[in-house]
Amino acid sequence: MFTIWPAWARPPSAGVVIQENDADQQEVAHVSVTETFDPEDDYDLVLVVMGEPQATRILDTLAENEHVPTFLFMGNNFSGADEMVQALGKDRVMLGFPYPGGKRDGPVMRVLPANESNPWTLPIGEVDGTIRPRTREVADLLEDMRGYRVDIRTDMENWLKYHVALLMSGVVPALFAADTKMKRLGKTRDLLVLAVRATKEALRGLRKAGHAPSPPVVRIFEYVPEPICVWTIGWLMREEYAKVSVEGHAEAARDEMTHLFEALRSHIQQAGVSTEAIDRLAPYYDPSTSPYPEEKQELSMKWRDLIAPAIGIGALALAIRQLCGEA
Repeated sequence: MFTIWPAWARPPSAGVVIQENDADQQEVAHVSVTETFDPEDDYDLVLVVMGEPQATRILDTLAENEHVPTFLFMGNNFSGADEMVQALGKDRVMLGFPYPGGKRDGPVMRVLPANESNPWTLPIGEVDGTIRPRTREVADLLEDMRGYRVDIRTDMENWLKYHVALLMSGVVPALFAADTKMKRLGKTRDLLVLAVRATKEALRGLRKAGHAPSPPVVRIFEYVPEPICVWTIGWLMREEYAKVSVEGHAEAARDEMTHLFEALRSHIQQAGVSTEAIDRLAPYYDPSTSPYPEEKQELSMKWRDLIAPAIGIGALALAIRQLCGEA
């Protein structure tokens, strides 16, 4: 049940107060709540919407219940499902990731909008990569939510690893270095350069460690010339794209992100990949580290990355022109 209430007024009763980004109204969801999870409780599905460090702390409590057939862990996870499987059994564990992000603002949950014309995609999957009747049942249930579709994946553990690599290796510590201000990051070229290089290091490291890119399209990032990556990320930051999620989540989950970053860095270092840019950004996970000077531009970009594509495009244009002339 939802109650619509003007954003400027106090909600009329207790509940989960939700305000979509830039919306003038708030929704108050009246949700049935239980204070405990007991060994005799019987639910068809339990969603554990927590990051890896928090979820692993409650595994003993979850394991005391032998009635629930499916626990779907939805949150950032780099280490995989081994601990969950050991505690609960492979047949009771699924992995996924929740969208969209948001932040708490007092009693209000500020979130990115969800709508049916542009649905968010929720990736979910079994820990062994199979697709079972249970997998499709859970997907159908989640797709009943307004503004969501489900992507059933056979590589959910790799998907989660690459999600951590794309964000925690470079963009998140660079954001912390910019005092958690997206616009400040967008105007500081040195941080953008380091963020791009750190992300490329992380992606190379995961591949060398034997993890196939997931989704496969992420591998393209390794080959996009550095200046193009720097411009694109800088533009997104200056436009404050998804600000309520990017800045809000970074501010609220610094400990979780630090845990994920250290796990990622250790893993790719063991694979023998250079982590020069990652190491330069690492200190900014510590809140006592002073912010990076705003708009600093001492690092030179790798413009040579553009030479080969430019030559290739020029040669292709000349070839097409010659073929057209002959035709």
